[in-house]
Amino acid sequence: MTASGRPLVVSTVVADGLVGSFGLGVAAEVFGYDRTAMGLPRFDFGLVTEQPGVVRTDTGIPITVEHGLERLAQSDIVTITAWELFSRVPTPQLLDAFRTAHANGALIVSQCTGAFVLAEAGLLDGQRATTHWKYAGELAARYPAVRVDPMVLYVDNGSIITGAGTAAGVDTLLHVVRREWGAAAANALAREMVVPPHRDGGQAQFIDAPVPDCEDDLLGAVLEWAAAHLADDISVDLLARRALMSPRSFARRFKATTGTTPHAWLLGQRLAAAEELLENSDAPVEEIARLVGFGTAAGLREQFTRRRGVSPRAYRQTFRAATLVGDDRAA
Repeated sequence: MTASGRPLVVSTVVADGLVGSFGLGVAAEVFGYDRTAMGLPRFDFGLVTEQPGVVRTDTGIPITVEHGLERLAQSDIVTITAWELFSRVPTPQLLDAFRTAHANGALIVSQCTGAFVLAEAGLLDGQRATTHWKYAGELAARYPAVRVDPMVLYVDNGSIITGAGTAAGVDTLLHVVRREWGAAAANALAREMVVPPHRDGGQAQFIDAPVPDCEDDLLGAVLEWAAAHLADDISVDLLARRALMSPRSFARRFKATTGTTPHAWLLGQRLAAAEELLENSDAPVEEIARLVGFGTAAGLREQFTRRRGVSPRAYRQTFRAATLVGDDRAA
């Protein structure tokens, strides 16, 4: 990033009561230690706020912040953690400080809802960006000039990188290290942090997609039947017959009642059932594909990878391990 012998100035912007504790910890872990033995440069890491002094994290823990916004103008990397979306508006001074840092050539990195501050500053106009999947719709609604992608862990636009929620801050900052100082440095840091150097897939694998409630008694009974017979060859015609309706009328009523199509609903049910079996059973993928109605392992892999961003095997390795750890703790 710079060939000079001086330390790289890295600043993490925080605000009283809004300091994302996890995101702050990730930034401090990556930039707050001497990592030169791993191939990283020396860092001058510091926290920045509008009124230096004691500020509270989002968990109520007080921390002392020594630097004001003027430090951003001298920073090589500027990061911002989570931001409160509905009761705190970024001040003009904060927005100007980000614009100045960007104009001066700093790399700007947001974690989670910090992307809202960058969008408010106009730095994401016309660009692809991400944030926590839960707030991606809000980001798109507030800032229509931003192309919001809720499925990825981070988006690299060169001078601006936006990351998804919470633990995706690890992925985002490891990406910064990999991009700026090479894979060997990123891998060494990942080993030090005891995390994978790169996670496959994106946020889609972590999004809970419940099936909409159905208050239509007859239609609800049909859906309940279908959910219990996913291994069968279920067509719209078959569902319509069970609902005592024509296929066209059934499709219209289904969409009006559930907000989705019969095909999309069935696919969601089958994927959810596959996820449960991958997490909680040792059944091979071929058997899971048969049980949930995909027919073949290839069919399950194609749809699962397309919709969840990871293969069934990778999903099982991640969430089966988490389940086992939880069971061990409960024991």
